[in-house]
Amino acid sequence: MEMTVDQLLHAFRIMERSILAEQRLLRFIEAGDSRVLLHSGRGQEAIGIGACAALRDDDMLFYSHRGVAQILAKGILLDELIGDFLGRIGGATGGLGAGIVHAVDPKFGVMGSSGTLGGGFVLSAGAALGAAKLGDDRVSIHLFGEGSANRGTFHEAANAAALWKLPMIWLCENNGYSVSVPHREATCIEDVAQRAQAYDMPSAIVDGQDVEAVYGAVKEAVERARSGCGPTLIEAKTFRIRGHYEGDPQNYRSKDEIAAAKLKDPQILVQERLAARGVGEDRLEAIRQEERAHLEAAVATAMSHAKAGEAQIYQGLLAGDMS
Repeated sequence: MEMTVDQLLHAFRIMERSILAEQRLLRFIEAGDSRVLLHSGRGQEAIGIGACAALRDDDMLFYSHRGVAQILAKGILLDELIGDFLGRIGGATGGLGAGIVHAVDPKFGVMGSSGTLGGGFVLSAGAALGAAKLGDDRVSIHLFGEGSANRGTFHEAANAAALWKLPMIWLCENNGYSVSVPHREATCIEDVAQRAQAYDMPSAIVDGQDVEAVYGAVKEAVERARSGCGPTLIEAKTFRIRGHYEGDPQNYRSKDEIAAAKLKDPQILVQERLAARGVGEDRLEAIRQEERAHLEAAVATAMSHAKAGEAQIYQGLLAGDMS
């Protein structure tokens, strides 16, 4: 399903924003300004951006540990994301979400990322159940890696979502590796999407480097969920350009494999699509310049706030208490 030129331009902008943001977060780590880790989503940006383009503002996103592009696409502010990464009180969670980008902002439908792999399955299914009980037509979407799909919580949540026809979209980002373990050595089936058959739910396999392919699959799943037809399992085949974590020696894959992944950079594909539809390089360069300026302003805003300290220890323990 094709996106409009405006949608593609927005996808290009968010990709640029995400790439620049991750580069700056890495600089913070290298300079000792942040003691947390970053699991880079470089190369996988099209999945979250394409998915979020098919969602409404009030739909609920449970993102993966490579979630920078995902939460930016859903609407979270860049200065709040950076603020959380640096543990600043101006962050989306007042600096309490510091660490591998655990930002939360319900007004954008950004519901968070589980601190344990596989924990998001039951949380996102619970959110879908809540929407169904309230009688509204919001949907819940959970992005996760193929390694997490081997956790028992996946099966528990998938069964419940299918049984109760919950408005749920499962979106698997299959980059081929669970940390350093190849997919073929950890899972007995080639495609995670095959598991949908066991729960009598629709499924799709898409090119995770193609933002339009992801958008089309998620849009269909959203329409199905809103109409009361239940969940969908989508598997996006993708590649991560960087290691599992920063400093990962990556001795489990060859340099040729990494080089091949870079040739399938989703940002390049979006640029090619835009060029084919008559968008000139001058317009793309203008967006790049705007996003560079936006990043610098966001960093300045984030750094202007104090670091979270003892006063924030008990903040947010009770529902509605983020003051």
